[in-house]
Amino acid sequence: MTTADYVSLLLFLGLWTFFSIATSGRRLIKRKSLSQAVADHRRRWILHSLKRDLKMIDTQIMAGLQNGTAFFASTSIFAMGGCFALLGATDQADAIFRDLPYFFHGGRAVFELKAGGLAVIFGYAFFKFGWAYRLFNYCTILFGGLPMSKEADADPEAAALAADKVARINILAGQHFNAGLRAIFLSIGYLGWFIHPYVFIATTLFVMGILTRRQYFSHARAILIEDIPPSKGHARPLDKPRSGEEQNPLI
Repeated sequence: MTTADYVSLLLFLGLWTFFSIATSGRRLIKRKSLSQAVADHRRRWILHSLKRDLKMIDTQIMAGLQNGTAFFASTSIFAMGGCFALLGATDQADAIFRDLPYFFHGGRAVFELKAGGLAVIFGYAFFKFGWAYRLFNYCTILFGGLPMSKEADADPEAAALAADKVARINILAGQHFNAGLRAIFLSIGYLGWFIHPYVFIATTLFVMGILTRRQYFSHARAILIEDIPPSKGHARPLDKPRSGEEQNPLI
């Protein structure tokens, strides 16, 4: 391990942490992120569901969210298994990398450290997807307890509070899902470390640039934040979480 290795690794972890916090609801950046815009629409969806008794569309959406999360959780397990297989074939991989031109060869121990770090990233992603899947499951249960439209009209305040609880669980599940997906994206940048620390820095900045553009400057974000009036019945603003409510999906 050289100084360049430590610097590139700290840059990778620092940018990951900052980006996760910035897009989780804490206004480190004044510009609203794509994730925050989607969270607003999650609230609108749950609140509007109070106006209809037939909620088959809503349950289909819930099922789709769960199935997508389960798919990525399974993918993370397979990727982590591939990392352990790479550790078992260190000699062969080390021989291949040693023959590559302009390759900064750090030795067997460093190669195993890098492969182990990649396995840790996929393990982190798996735990995030697993927790998101459970939260979507809890959200489905809470959603089943929402009042029918007549009951909601009779006691709109209680209905709005119940819908707000469902929305907050759904948003929290989405945050953890995004954290797992972000880990998979950043694992692509991490692969540059196998070549050279400077390549690691370049690939990390490249991936972070793509993620930043999608979160703050993409066409999808522009569409989602177009003039849509806030839904009636909001119990509280999205960017003012209750005390103790989890907001940082990196933890």
